[in-house]
Amino acid sequence: MNALGGECVYASEIDTHASKIYQRNWGLKPEGDITLAANDQNMDVPDHDILVGGFPCQPFSKSGKQLGMEESRGTLFWNIAKIIEIRKPRMVLLENVRNIAGPRHEHEWDVIIRTLRTLGYRVSSTPLVVSPHKISPSHGGRPQSRERVLIAATLDNSQRNHLAVEPEPLDLSHAMENWNPQQWNLKKHLPLETKISAIEKSKLYLSENELTWIEAWNEFVLLIVESHGHEELPGFPIWADEFIDLKKLRIPKGTPEWKANFLRKNSQFYSKHKKKLDPWLKKWDSLQTFPPSRRKLEWQAQDAKDLWSTIMHFRPSGIRAKKPTYVPALVAITQTTVLGSQKRRLSIREAARLQGFPDWFDFMDQQESLTYKQLGNAVNVSVIYNVLKAQVVRDLDLLKDVPTITKTILGSPNSPDEMLNQQSKVFGTGVSKKTTQKGAALKLADI
Repeated sequence: MNALGGECVYASEIDTHASKIYQRNWGLKPEGDITLAANDQNMDVPDHDILVGGFPCQPFSKSGKQLGMEESRGTLFWNIAKIIEIRKPRMVLLENVRNIAGPRHEHEWDVIIRTLRTLGYRVSSTPLVVSPHKISPSHGGRPQSRERVLIAATLDNSQRNHLAVEPEPLDLSHAMENWNPQQWNLKKHLPLETKISAIEKSKLYLSENELTWIEAWNEFVLLIVESHGHEELPGFPIWADEFIDLKKLRIPKGTPEWKANFLRKNSQFYSKHKKKLDPWLKKWDSLQTFPPSRRKLEWQAQDAKDLWSTIMHFRPSGIRAKKPTYVPALVAITQTTVLGSQKRRLSIREAARLQGFPDWFDFMDQQESLTYKQLGNAVNVSVIYNVLKAQVVRDLDLLKDVPTITKTILGSPNSPDEMLNQQSKVFGTGVSKKTTQKGAALKLADI
């Protein structure tokens, strides 16, 4: 939002560690509990042009009373709605996980849309799902598959019946056209770091045990590929513990069908390649020295030449291998992407780049686990940047009286990177300040 010409006048963050990093980089100390700042008695959030934020998807009331805003009381969305009711920002952009618009949360979704419309906002009931890996590099996209739902609402001061108005969904084709996500290259587009300090090496590089797990499964991959080609590598999870001759397979009564299906497939696969697999199993002692989750492999790397040329994740369900194009969504450090060719995990700086954070963004000397957690909870920069631009384009008819918003946002570069690379609102000893964008006129509230 800063890259679009915004000036944040209020921020809310209840996590003290995240709040400290926010203040370090933006010079603004976030307030704490939003439920105390925005409710029926208090409104500590100042006037602003644009409200951006996210909220947990707690279950809303299913009483069937169709109370709209009141039906969401007790959730953080209700506090956001209270801010909108009192301050009437011209634009609202809310972010949430993909499931907020799924079948299990149909009621919550209806309440959100109905509440925003009742408050006088144009908002589409069609979920807008955006991921940074589908946005082209020229528009600030990043090689991370991270589907999130964006709710874009614009104030409509006319007297029309908002509950009956169904606007067009936002059009992001300008940011996605002529781009194939399979073209992502981590080494080039992220980019990967070329110099790793000795301290980082000790934390990022794979342990001897991890190297052993990968090497064992790499031999398995090469064995199958060299004999039968990539098409023979199963698309289903490979469970070495279930390599049983098909003639001897006995599936216990009461086994769930999904598991029984995998047991049969693993048995069939093993029986077909028994002559090749038995020597491999003998060499590696049937992987019995490996943890149970490391005796499983999920090959999703198509025609990658071997396991070392993929990116991997050590998951409870096994070692998952993918082509080194874009990575799965950042979550916790325990599932940080492993770069096979580098024999290490993604660094903090590389993870920050996946979210679109500029290299000047400072996490100070906090614990790495906190930084990975914050990055896993962060919102991708290019997604917000491009969605807000598309929102202005769709709702120009509602914003024509506020050229401050339209000219500032639509006059910004295609990509946020250009502005962020020129800026640095990093505050603190020993950190140089760069020239910041002048004339920032959009007042923002970051909830």
